[in-house]
Amino acid sequence: MTRTDLPPTRDERAHLLTFLDYVRDTAVAKCDGLSEEDARGAPLPHSPLMTAAGLISHLRWVEHYWLDVVFLGGEDHTPWTAEDPDREMRIALDVPLPRLLADYTGQSDRLRRLVAGHDLDTEAKQPVRDGVRVTLRWILLHLIEETARHNGHLDAIRELTDGRTGV
Repeated sequence: MTRTDLPPTRDERAHLLTFLDYVRDTAVAKCDGLSEEDARGAPLPHSPLMTAAGLISHLRWVEHYWLDVVFLGGEDHTPWTAEDPDREMRIALDVPLPRLLADYTGQSDRLRRLVAGHDLDTEAKQPVRDGVRVTLRWILLHLIEETARHNGHLDAIRELTDGRTGV
């Protein structure tokens, strides 16, 4: 995998999609070489759901929610519920890491193609808090922020697990 944060052109869409791909690829790279046991380990003592497997599952479902459900108005297949708002982190412990990574990258590839034909100012089909309809631009920025934040968690987990840093 070749990661780059340098967009191929100078337009805003290229910048946003390049940075989203970069942080997605970084999340996947943080898991490279992890054993199944290590992918399920929770080395942060006060965060028992903070595992590499759980974070990849979370990122996958967050993208599904924001792009498939909110932006495109599709059916909500997210695993979380009001009773178990972190279920995507919990169920990831029963899924092999290669499958979690394949699901995440496959969905990212599909969503990249789906949003390519939409203007950045296109409003989401589903409103969010207080009935506000966010734009595709806002969603892409939010996904960059969300993924980058969780890359920091993946970085800490990886360093505590096997000492690997700098990916």
